[in-house]
Amino acid sequence: MNAHDAIWLVGRPVLGGSAALATRLHSHGADRIPTSGGVVLAFNHFSWIDIPCFGWVCRRNLYFLAKVEAHGVPGLGQLIRSFGTLSVRRGESDREAVRQMREVVRDGNALGVFVEGTRQRNGVPGHVQPGAAMVAVQEGVPVVCGAIHGSQRWKLGNFAPVSIAWSEPMSFDGLPRGGKGYREASGQIEAELHRLWAWLRDLHEAGRPRHAVPPTRDDAAPVTLPA
Repeated sequence: MNAHDAIWLVGRPVLGGSAALATRLHSHGADRIPTSGGVVLAFNHFSWIDIPCFGWVCRRNLYFLAKVEAHGVPGLGQLIRSFGTLSVRRGESDREAVRQMREVVRDGNALGVFVEGTRQRNGVPGHVQPGAAMVAVQEGVPVVCGAIHGSQRWKLGNFAPVSIAWSEPMSFDGLPRGGKGYREASGQIEAELHRLWAWLRDLHEAGRPRHAVPPTRDDAAPVTLPA
């Protein structure tokens, strides 16, 4: 067991377990995540509580991305780096971050990416940036989308319920390596996150039945994305 695995062994129940209790967390379809091999996990993002929630329900140890400014915060920077979190400069080309992301999945690990690049303040998933798709297309690994709902309303003390839904693995083997392929893959990831999020929204309105199964890409209705 290396240091990264040891940190996750301790941190998952301490941080993730606490987040799961505080959010009354439900997860649907986590068995769709491949148990081995390189994979990109593509998440939408509303709140800081999303991070330990995803870490709790995904049984693989993740390599998250975090903005470079977070790595410079005393205490927080050391903590997130101990979990293997990579730094990325938002809003600009970061070749070193892309290199490290590709290396993570090439080595057979799970890369966790908040694909919108920042938290969405309006309470719905936003536009997907191309980084996750780029890594998946270049390295030939699948993408599994993880949509989260409820954390846009969660605050310390209110215990608002939060749920996560997972997609089936998405393959982009037929897409070209380049801007056109990355845009196509990003569009598919965005559509799938919106579809799963809408399913979770309806699930919450129905009282959050515990054993509901997320729709597959074949049987889900088309989604109209925001302009």
